[in-house]
Amino acid sequence: MNKNKLFLASCMALVVTAMAFGLRASMLNQWQVDFGLTVAELGWISGTAFWGFTLAMIFGGPLCDIIGMKRIVYIAFFGHLLGTILTIFSSGFWSLFISTLLIGIGNGMVEAACNPLIATIYSEQKTKMLNRFHVWFPGGIVIGGLIGYFLSNMGVNWQIQLIAMLIPTLVYGYLFLKQTFPQTERVTSGVSTSDMFKACATPLFIFMVFCMLITASTELGTGQLIGKLLENTGIAPILVLVYINGLMMLGRSNAGVFVHSLSPTGMLLFSAVFSTLGLIGLSYASGLFLTFGAATIFAIGICFFWPTMIGYVAENCAKTGALGMSIIGGAGMLSVSLVLPILGANLDMFAGEIVLRYYALLPLVLIFAFGTLFYLTRKK
Repeated sequence: MNKNKLFLASCMALVVTAMAFGLRASMLNQWQVDFGLTVAELGWISGTAFWGFTLAMIFGGPLCDIIGMKRIVYIAFFGHLLGTILTIFSSGFWSLFISTLLIGIGNGMVEAACNPLIATIYSEQKTKMLNRFHVWFPGGIVIGGLIGYFLSNMGVNWQIQLIAMLIPTLVYGYLFLKQTFPQTERVTSGVSTSDMFKACATPLFIFMVFCMLITASTELGTGQLIGKLLENTGIAPILVLVYINGLMMLGRSNAGVFVHSLSPTGMLLFSAVFSTLGLIGLSYASGLFLTFGAATIFAIGICFFWPTMIGYVAENCAKTGALGMSIIGGAGMLSVSLVLPILGANLDMFAGEIVLRYYALLPLVLIFAFGTLFYLTRKK
């Protein structure tokens, strides 16, 4: 087993997952024009990726222990490959819907396999290494977003742009091909399947699932419809998305410093406060300075949400194993799949800035939730 090669291949697979978000977010407006779609229909198409993601994670997590993480990775590979090809040849709502579902399944299987893989091979540094692994989610969005922005400005159609996704897909499939995978940490530590399911019913785990519903919606829901949410700021929304994710890359690559200084619960409370302030700021932003200033605050807020939630569960609910990490990730994606059509419907009726102000209520709830968790943890 080669830890470094497994980590590198996992990061490349996550780049593909994120490129799917970045590129497709930049194409929504063009799909609306080409296929005569409403914003609500765009929300349903975007949300389908999260449904597929959720199903793949919930089923893929337990299967990691049964069929092995390597087979889960290859289900991800074929989901990405077939989904991208079908999108290129799409002709309307349903073909976009089905191809997006396949992409979502690929995305979910990457998370279902690679999160427990990283937690297993770096069992003493779970939160730190999961944050470093998840550097490449915003990294992939930056890559996909910039490809979409520059090729669109050059007049290159979106079908050609999607071919860019096929290159890293083939690369990560090849990188994983000859690697030896370990058994999951739950299996090697001797935790039984019944104990794993019991651990998923503890109050702390259920609380974290509830919080993940909100953290994921705050981070990913905004990004998928950013073109409509920020269309009145006077700044190209895709550039704001790239900027936010560039800052997230920087933060996650230095996550070890924050984990040491704040503790995981402190990081989550910190993130909730800045996410709320960032969304409120974006709702009032216009022009270069105010838009990117508010985007900076928002990026600081959402930077650590996803990997720290998974890392916290891996460390404090360890018996839940791959299933626990999959349930956490699946819950996050499920919430985004539900919130995107609602966001789209509201954007059909209201301006983006008004929707953002209501959306800020989500992380506001987290301030109280994580504040309570932080207090109880410090007291204990």
